[in-house]
Amino acid sequence: MYSYLNGKITEIKANKITVDVNNVGFEVITPNPFDFKKDEQSMVYIHHYVREDAIHLYGFISVEAKRLFIKLLSVKGIGPKSAIAILAFGNVNDVVSAIDASDAKFLSKFPGIGPKASQQIILDLKGKIDFTEEARSLSTNIREVEEALSSLGYKSKDIKRAVKGLDGSKETNILLKEALGQIVK
Repeated sequence: MYSYLNGKITEIKANKITVDVNNVGFEVITPNPFDFKKDEQSMVYIHHYVREDAIHLYGFISVEAKRLFIKLLSVKGIGPKSAIAILAFGNVNDVVSAIDASDAKFLSKFPGIGPKASQQIILDLKGKIDFTEEARSLSTNIREVEEALSSLGYKSKDIKRAVKGLDGSKETNILLKEALGQIVK
C-alpha cells in the first residue's frame, strides 16, 4: 500500500501520468492528469487498488480528492471508473456539498452516474464527509493507518474504533500493528 509518490512527472496522457521516483516509473491513473506539470517534481497522493484481475494506482493532486475517491468506492455500485469520473468533472468541495444537500441532479450529471447511483451515493455518504475536521484532529501517521485499514477492507466504524486513543507520534508501522490488535479483540 502506498500513501503518496514524490517524483518527477515524465509523461502525461489522457487519463494517466507516469511518476519517476528514483528511476522507477509508476503509471498512475488520475482524474485530471493536466493538473500536473511535465518534468516537474510533484507530490501525488496514491490509492493502491487491488482486485483479483487488476492492480492499479490511482493518483490525486490533494489528500481531500484521494479521501473522497476512497469514500466513493465504499458506495454500493460505485467502482473506480465512476469515482474517477466524478472527480474528473467535479470539484471536491462541490461534490461534498451536493451529497450533503441531497442534490441527486448534480451527481447524475457525471458520466456513468444515473439517478439510482446518485441516490445511493447520497444515502451512503450524506453527513459522513468532513475533511476540515479530519485534517485537524488526526496526525499524518494515524491517517495513514486509517487508509491502510480501509484498503485492507475494514469498515469505517471498525477503523474509527481501532485508531481511537492511538498516539500519533509513533511510527506508522507500530500504529498499524496496534490498530490491528484492537480490531482483532
